Amino acid sequence: MFGKLKSNDSVVGGNMQEFKDRRGRLRELVAEKYPQKQGRIVLFAPFEHVRHSFVQDSYFYYMTGLTEPALSLVIEPSGESVLHAPQYGVDRHQWMASSAVLNESTMPLHGFDSFKFLGDATRSYQMDPYFAQSDYGVIVDLLQGMVKRNESLFTVYPQSGGEAVEVKRIIDHLSGFVPDLKKIIVDISPQLNSMRRTKSMMEIGHLYHAAEITDAGLQSAAVMIKPENSEAEVQAAIEYMYTENDTISAYYPIVAGGKNATILHYNNNNQKLKAGELLLIDTGAMVQHYCADITRVFPVSGIFSDEQKDLYNIVLETQSHVVKQVRPGMWISNPQEQEASLHHIALAFLKQHGYDKHMHHGIGHFLGLDVHDVGDRSIQLKKGDVITVEPGVYIPEKNVGIRIEDNYWVMDDSDAICLSEQIPKTVDEVENLMQRDFEIDLG
Repeated sequence: MFGKLKSNDSVVGGNMQEFKDRRGRLRELVAEKYPQKQGRIVLFAPFEHVRHSFVQDSYFYYMTGLTEPALSLVIEPSGESVLHAPQYGVDRHQWMASSAVLNESTMPLHGFDSFKFLGDATRSYQMDPYFAQSDYGVIVDLLQGMVKRNESLFTVYPQSGGEAVEVKRIIDHLSGFVPDLKKIIVDISPQLNSMRRTKSMMEIGHLYHAAEITDAGLQSAAVMIKPENSEAEVQAAIEYMYTENDTISAYYPIVAGGKNATILHYNNNNQKLKAGELLLIDTGAMVQHYCADITRVFPVSGIFSDEQKDLYNIVLETQSHVVKQVRPGMWISNPQEQEASLHHIALAFLKQHGYDKHMHHGIGHFLGLDVHDVGDRSIQLKKGDVITVEPGVYIPEKNVGIRIEDNYWVMDDSDAICLSEQIPKTVDEVENLMQRDFEIDLG
């Protein structure tokens, strides 16, 4: 019934200019922030993993549009952008289905000025995270020269422990070959974060398409929501639809029946569904690296009880009330400015119904290349932000957890636009969805 949804354009072609413009803008921001420093911008792509498919570092993808591992981008002081790729010792294309052919002749297609190898030829079709110095010999020579001249290495190296971990490991490993490397590092993640917050029309298109595929996944899931079926079967139905549409889950889905839904990050997804209970599904597809993040709640028996319906509608009304306040100048959460804080507006609304103590998480977060995307919550919302709005009420003693989550594009002169508006949400829409017989085209 659902079929394959139309894919967005690839980077090669019309979108290439946007990545070039980003590199130019980053260079301008770095120059404005550090007018007294001279140096190069150098970004790194992480390595493949044996246990799961490769997902590009979000910062590297944002500046290049490339999904190949172990690349490096150097932006020279002149503005020239040079892509460095591994020199594999064997034909990688015999072993791996690469997303792009990268050599000197293809650089114009990807918007780069020139191409170089990272270093000497390797012995394999993959790069090892504990690479030898010769594997990155060209980059090592470049960095050694920068240290000698006391130039700055402008790169992604945030101080907080959980950010850009894989990229920081590469830099840490390189510092073993380049003494005093860390002394010249200047973290430019704040400049990149400011750029990434405001979404372009290309990015909005990817986010909307991710929501479309998530919608198909949730409709597929509805087929499997029946008493005595398992949470795992529902998860499989969602992921089948993502796979059919040539995409992956943006994060490990939450498929939580009954009391499991009161565990905010429940992901065992292995229990039987029980008649009369609710099933919470928190899932999102990833399209061109852009993530949807949607939560819906379904009655396992097909119909909400009166008590479930009342509580569900309170959560839905809370979301609607908060969304009306989503505009530039508001905060996602600010305890000092509660009248202009979406989180505190949600709590105040829930308090009228006696449920403010039953919402155990924030009202939302930024969304984009990462599910919890970059964005400084101490800075007010502005046009071009994309956020989630996800009120929830959790009552373990009643085996009930209800969260309703959608994705919103902040506008300047109109209400925020819901990128996931097409996904059934009202009580009637959800119950109608549960009553339908779906035919999923497996051919």
